[in-house]
Amino acid sequence: MEDKASALGLNFIDATCPLVSKIHRRVAQLNTIGFDILIVGHKGHPEVIGICGRAEGKVQIISTPEDILGLQVTDSTRVGYVTQTTLSMDDAIKLIDLLKEKFPEIDAPNRTDICYATQNRQTAVRNLAKKVDLLLVVGSKNSSNSNRLREVAENSGIQSHLIDNVHEIDPLWLKDAGQIGVTAGASAPEILVEEVVAWLEIVGQTGVQEMEGVTELTKFRLPELPQF
Repeated sequence: MEDKASALGLNFIDATCPLVSKIHRRVAQLNTIGFDILIVGHKGHPEVIGICGRAEGKVQIISTPEDILGLQVTDSTRVGYVTQTTLSMDDAIKLIDLLKEKFPEIDAPNRTDICYATQNRQTAVRNLAKKVDLLLVVGSKNSSNSNRLREVAENSGIQSHLIDNVHEIDPLWLKDAGQIGVTAGASAPEILVEEVVAWLEIVGQTGVQEMEGVTELTKFRLPELPQF
């Protein structure tokens, strides 16, 4: 894409998430040394499709334990894995442990590929689930990290619903809920969260309290601006 743009005299800004770019580089490095690549992620997800697109060698997607049982690789000592950045930590760890059992010499990333913001939100939801009867997750239906937040709450035994905006709230959900929690996917606009909180106050929920969480201080180098 970059070479074609240059040939046409076009300028562009690479807005790829730096954490996803890191996975792309790792895939290229593993390809260079002839490793089979295993991607732990959801088949058909745009991020996983993009990672596959950066691979030039053998690559397979792992979504379930059953996928691992049927794995065939060229050389069991030359296998490496990466993970989709928006996975549930719980689900990813289970699959990675199974991969390590099957391939004891598997090459692992130096640090987890899962986005720190995703991890922080999942941890916050686990803590929030101890205090509420219902959790509303503001986020798109096709947002992986938003769906994982809903799943984390449900796995904690809490009723949870994923909503695009305040208009999707069913008042019946609130009938037996004394404490209601609100969270949002990493890319959900803050205004949507504020509208949900304001609506809850209108229908009788009082005493809004913001739960303390991890302060995110990570900064990334800005992409180079195009030269006109």
